[in-house]
Amino acid sequence: MNVMGNLQQLGRALMLPMIVLPAAAVFLSLGELPWDRLGAPMLSDYLNTAGQALFLFLPFLFALGVALGLTNNAGAAGIGALAGMFIYTGLTSTLSELPIQPTVLIGVLIGLFSGYSNERFKEIKLPEYIQFFGGPRFVPLFVSFGAVLFSIVMIMIAPTIQHGMHALGEIVSSAGGFGVFLFGFVLRILVVFGLHHLVSHVFWFQVGGYELESGQMVYGDLPRFFAGDPTAGAFMAGLYPTMMFALPAIAFAIIHEAREDLKPKIRKTFLSAALASFLTGVTEPVEFAFLFVAPYLYVIHSVISGLIMWLTYELGILHGFSFSAGAIDYIVNAHLSTRGWLLIPIGIVVGVLYYVLFRWAIARFRIPTPGREEGSQLDEWAGDIPYRAPLILQAIGGKDNIVQMEACITRLRLKLTNDKLLDINALRGLGAAGVIRLGGGNVQVVFGTFSELIREEMMKVVRRDQVQVLFCSPMQGRMIPLEQVPDPIFAGKLVGQGVAFMPDRGELVSPVSGKVAHVYPTKHAIGLQTPEGLDVILHIGIDTSQLGGDGFEAFVAEGDEVEPGQLLIRFDLARVRRGSKSLATPMVISNPDKVRSWSYAPFKSVKKGQASVMSVVLKERKGGGDSP
Repeated sequence: MNVMGNLQQLGRALMLPMIVLPAAAVFLSLGELPWDRLGAPMLSDYLNTAGQALFLFLPFLFALGVALGLTNNAGAAGIGALAGMFIYTGLTSTLSELPIQPTVLIGVLIGLFSGYSNERFKEIKLPEYIQFFGGPRFVPLFVSFGAVLFSIVMIMIAPTIQHGMHALGEIVSSAGGFGVFLFGFVLRILVVFGLHHLVSHVFWFQVGGYELESGQMVYGDLPRFFAGDPTAGAFMAGLYPTMMFALPAIAFAIIHEAREDLKPKIRKTFLSAALASFLTGVTEPVEFAFLFVAPYLYVIHSVISGLIMWLTYELGILHGFSFSAGAIDYIVNAHLSTRGWLLIPIGIVVGVLYYVLFRWAIARFRIPTPGREEGSQLDEWAGDIPYRAPLILQAIGGKDNIVQMEACITRLRLKLTNDKLLDINALRGLGAAGVIRLGGGNVQVVFGTFSELIREEMMKVVRRDQVQVLFCSPMQGRMIPLEQVPDPIFAGKLVGQGVAFMPDRGELVSPVSGKVAHVYPTKHAIGLQTPEGLDVILHIGIDTSQLGGDGFEAFVAEGDEVEPGQLLIRFDLARVRRGSKSLATPMVISNPDKVRSWSYAPFKSVKKGQASVMSVVLKERKGGGDSP
């Protein structure tokens, strides 16, 4: 795996243990309520202790989370990481002359060691008489021995490292507002590559130390903020105006600049994206809507985001979050903030600035944001994921092209055998906001907050041993449901089941691999047979047989083998429009009894040869497996 691929995987792994932090923040916030007046004075202590416990054991959570994140949830790696942390804590707490406590950095290092040890030794073979310790069982054993050596080294150098962490915190603090600006700018830029967790992790969990009354040290802007450090929160506070106000303002600008006929759909989609950013701080669905069509605008957005952080620093505003800078975290953690109320008026001004800037830029430079032209699509996914998953799988090259597939909050993170097999247009048509190639087969596909559910459905498809046939678009135009064809024979599915197309150009291409079974004498229709035994009929227009072949030219003959995208028939679009009832062109399977399930891409504009507009799973199976 190349460097970018390693960083991508590490970035996702670092995000995994952070999913418990919202629970800690909620416990600490609830602990501030006047429980004594409600007759439960001990409940405050229980809640505060529960919240503090999660921060106390945060190094263990990071060790476990990183190990699992690097190995696709391998249990041996997780056990190895915990064993390593127990060994490290036991040795350093009892055998060191100076107090050494586990930090998040130590947890990450041991998690990395366990994760990569698992990938290296999970299939190791030992002599037969000790093979019990081979395979995955070797991983915790190897990590335990490594942890002993690591602990011995750390006993000798830990004081120097702790001094270095304090020094690093002082260096960062000496940079003042410019350092905070640089952090904010770099953070937004790295969002593009899904690597923002790497830089945020350093500042939120490593830089700067704060000593508790118990003598224990906590490191990083985030743990220090929740531990009560009056100087913590500078690297988090400035993100609130961007996520709560700037990104929703961009969403409203996109809505208002959309074409009138598309505004209802765009409004529904981007109001949801704006609400997600405002409440939870998930910004990618909005940012990726303009990133690829106007990257210069994204750079300006990153600069402004950094400047906002600089401004909040200069105003002495300190605020923090457990997950991201959304309204939920803002409210839950307001009791720990310093001048946090100022973030609201600042956010309102920022929102107005962003709205005006983006509306002007979209209109002035004719930026093809969603709803204007062929911009990125952000469709509603609820209830639709099981149907799109097979099509998404095909658009990334099929299950044989997948080496590894993971998901974080907003994107699929893929390692592919050949990333050239990606059909980016098909992925965008299926709801992807953007596709990012990182090299070495490492790819990210941004689907928003449903990414994890999409991955689960795709994994179900991959695990099934089934015969699946995927159809590309036979023409350029608009795909419509078969029921909308103005012919009772096709609309009633008496010929077969499938979809139809309203063509923009007079070319019909093969939607699948197969053999030409029949070319009608008038050349207005053609029959194909796939290797799986499906009989496919393509019928150009309705009542076009009466044209007697006028305006049609066939480029294949019966018995010819064809491939997806191969030209079958060229026809005079204007002539067919004048001489027929409708241009609607059905693509149906005339023996649907062979099909067990059907999946369709969204009914909208398609390009000739566009992959994955329809997918079917056959009743005949290659072997065993669970039924869908």
